[in-house]
Parts: sequence; C-alpha cells; structure tokens
Amino acid sequence: MNIILLGPPGAGKGTQAERLVAGRGMVQLSTGDMLRAARKADTPLGHQVAAVMDSGALVSDEIVSALIDDKLSTMTADQGAIFDGYPRTAAQAESLDAILSRHDRKLDRVIELDVDEDALVERIVGRYSCAKCGTNYHDTFHRPKVDGVCDVCGSTEFKRRPDDNEETVRTRMAEYRAKTAPVIPIYEARGILVRIDGMGDIDHVSAAIADILDGK
Repeated sequence: MNIILLGPPGAGKGTQAERLVAGRGMVQLSTGDMLRAARKADTPLGHQVAAVMDSGALVSDEIVSALIDDKLSTMTADQGAIFDGYPRTAAQAESLDAILSRHDRKLDRVIELDVDEDALVERIVGRYSCAKCGTNYHDTFHRPKVDGVCDVCGSTEFKRRPDDNEETVRTRMAEYRAKTAPVIPIYEARGILVRIDGMGDIDHVSAAIADILDGK
C-alpha cells in the first residue's frame, strides 16, 4: 500500500513510520531526508538541489517530484511507500498522482494523526533525554526513578531540544495547519482520508493504523 501520514510535529508520525518500515517492509519517503541525501550525492540532481539550497531559495516542486520519482524507481513492486512531508499543496497532490501512475501505483490511504494542541504542547515541551545514553524522559509522564539520575546509565546530565518551547511548538503547528489545509479536502473528496486519535498510547495508534491498512 501507498499512504500519506499527516500530523503536526510531535504527533508521532516518525515513530509510526519506523514501525511500518520495520513491520511491513514499507519505505519512508521523507522529503526532508531525501533533500539532505541528494545534496550530498554526486549526481546532476544532487548538484541542482545543493545549488538551490545554498542560495537560500525554496526547492521547486519539480525537483521534489524528481526525487520521489527516482526513489520509487528503486523500490520493488511489493514495497509500499509512506509519504512524509509531501504533498503540501494541490499542485503537489496532482504531481504525486502522476508519479504514482508512472510506477503503476496508486495512493491507498491518507492517515491523519488527530491531536489536541494543548496536550501536544505539554507532551513536547516536557520532554528531555539523558545526555549520555539518549534515554527519553518527560517532566510529567516519565520521570527517572531517582530524580536527576538516568535509569539506564546513571548519568546526571540531561538535555532538551532548544526548539522544544511553547512558542516554537505552536508556531510549527500553525504552519502545519496552513500547509496541509489545501490537500485535506482533496483526499476527503476521494474518500481515502482517515483520522485517528494521535494522542493515544503508541501501541494503540499503531494498532489503529494496522486496522486501516488491513481494511478492518
């Protein structure tokens, strides 16, 4: 199956995509990751991407579409694709249809992880990790057993991402809503958009996605 995962930053798209890759052999097509990889590649398209990114300009739809086209050409017919960060406009949605058609594929489902904004802000702003081993913690939901001491390695040093603050998180959510607003009606009209509760336990979200993909 070929799906789009939608959801604001912190909704858990990355975690769910990783599980689909591991459990179903699907391939995650993240535009951000593909652009970074292309920039490092010694190919004509890679040089083009590097030039655009170095100039500070936005990478065109044509370049992003070419990256997706290239990636799909390396996948086997039985590998499903997970589109992450694309499409974000009506024009990109149209381009994706054309690209999939060239590879004898179609878009099966668009899954949106529906979240409560205030709760998501709390989830993101409260998270931190051990500076030594990377174990994740949270101010409210998952504190170390001994305050200030990592459960796994015993380190007393912790770190937070500098952009995990309320103002930045709410700005990212507003950007997400603005960018996804144009494509949601397109997929609603086709009857392939499904919303699930993204605030639940990770395993419950995974089970809900599995039910969708298995047609339950």
